Amino acid sequence: MDVEYSKKLKISSHQKLLKFDDLRGREVRPGEFWDVVVVTAVDESQKDAYELQINEKIQRKELPLGIDYKVVSDPPGFKIGNGGSTLYTLQLLSDTYGKVLSKLRVILIHAGGLSQRLPSASALGKIFTALPLGNPLYQMLELKLAMYVDFPSHMRPGVLVTCADDIELYSIAENQCITFDKPAFTALAHPSPLSIGTTHGVFTTSCLRFLHKPSVDKMRDTGAVCKSDQGSEFVYTDSTYYFDFETSQTLLNLLKEVGSLDCEIDAYGDFLQALGPEASVDYTSNTSNVTKEEGNLVAVRKKIFHLLRGTPLNVILLNISKFYHIGTTSELLFHLTQDTALRNELGLLSSAFSLHDTEDYKDTPSCCVMYSIVDPTCSLGKGSVIEYSRLEKGVSVGQGSIVSSCWIGSGLSVPDSVFMHSLCIDQKRNTGYVTIAFGIEDNLKRSVENTADIQTLQLFGSSLPHCLSHWGIRSEGLKFSGDVSCCSLWNACLFPICSDQKTSFSMSLEMLKAVLSDATKTLTKDVQLMSMQQALQAKNLKEMLKFRAALYDEITAQYMLASI
Repeated sequence: MDVEYSKKLKISSHQKLLKFDDLRGREVRPGEFWDVVVVTAVDESQKDAYELQINEKIQRKELPLGIDYKVVSDPPGFKIGNGGSTLYTLQLLSDTYGKVLSKLRVILIHAGGLSQRLPSASALGKIFTALPLGNPLYQMLELKLAMYVDFPSHMRPGVLVTCADDIELYSIAENQCITFDKPAFTALAHPSPLSIGTTHGVFTTSCLRFLHKPSVDKMRDTGAVCKSDQGSEFVYTDSTYYFDFETSQTLLNLLKEVGSLDCEIDAYGDFLQALGPEASVDYTSNTSNVTKEEGNLVAVRKKIFHLLRGTPLNVILLNISKFYHIGTTSELLFHLTQDTALRNELGLLSSAFSLHDTEDYKDTPSCCVMYSIVDPTCSLGKGSVIEYSRLEKGVSVGQGSIVSSCWIGSGLSVPDSVFMHSLCIDQKRNTGYVTIAFGIEDNLKRSVENTADIQTLQLFGSSLPHCLSHWGIRSEGLKFSGDVSCCSLWNACLFPICSDQKTSFSMSLEMLKAVLSDATKTLTKDVQLMSMQQALQAKNLKEMLKFRAALYDEITAQYMLASI
């Protein structure tokens, strides 16, 4: 991609960030910003976490003021997907605002889910993933609002639907604007290689139909493949879309007709594939892209298709644009430490809102430190990310590792390519701490049906039984939380509960190092072990945010002293 292309994205992104920064902490005027910002959550516990953090942001004047911020939880029971979340959110908005809803501009950010591929976001949410820019520090929520800051003033009342773990950068001509003024659905489209099209939604030329995760042959057969001036092939892929108020009423009718959902609905694949004059009902029976087919998925899809059939699909081609996904540990590490294009286009820093001696890293911005206090004697490896943490004297962090919400005592050394994340938990009478440790490449979603097969689960590059042997735990003695017919690293009880945060980190680190160095760290019988799944269920949000608040106060105080 040429330098001029990237330069345009940089200028455009900078302008949006400046405009959003001007809105932060002040009352917005009518029509200047969204009327309602909605964030979805997977359950009531996640909803509580989101509301706590949004309220903190409002109190600190980190968000535009004078608008409604709402968190909507999925109902208990079946997983309903972001499509189901969209329907339930529309119902809540209708119940809350009544006829006034027909005059409101709403942004709906889907942020539910366990974030098993990026566990540092599991407790407090991927929409609150830190990013190394802005003062106060940006999280994904602020960046989403900043990148779409121009939309509300050029939009009819309706809803803009987006997700919490992707970034879209785009540039348009000075005399143009992105306008959402047509009836029904309007989607943004980005030029992408055909390989990207196979894992996203793809628009056919003339907006005749929408394809969801199609094969390359399918793209060619339906006329979705385009050619650039240089002769290279590409397709237009999806990201964010809008629908007007009248269409929201149609979707509400769908919820009334279906009743309570018992299956996962995709806000992209299941809604958009029903649109356009060449939409076919065939997709409703294709469950190849579904992780687990449940309930009456095909029947619900058919109802969606027949309800939305014939509804227009408008597409805005953003020919100068890029789509970045930050939903896994590997993606986070790459985009924040190695991706020079994104660093340049967004103005990302190596150290943001931190007490950290950046002199050693100024010329080689190869690691990323955010919202942390790092002693000047610490050593940070290339390609590592440190966030919401306190590192005491002489701490070293290896290459390609993630350290999140940790308090690391003096002289400790974190190996290469590991993920470490501390959580505060509620116990019967007091609080405790658990530090989760995984390898960056470990698959937390992979499961086996019984404990006899756990040798196929990989932890730190070794089989799980091999790791257990280093800790004096017999394979048959390992406990799993929740559904024991589904054994995974996610619900394996591997991590010791400690009374304080520093001890918790050092104990998990000792266990990790025992495996990597082929040594032994035998756990005594009185040590209680907890899974990541259990830690999330028992998390003490207020204490975790209190730790961050202490970091905030200390960093802010030092910044103020430095400015005098």
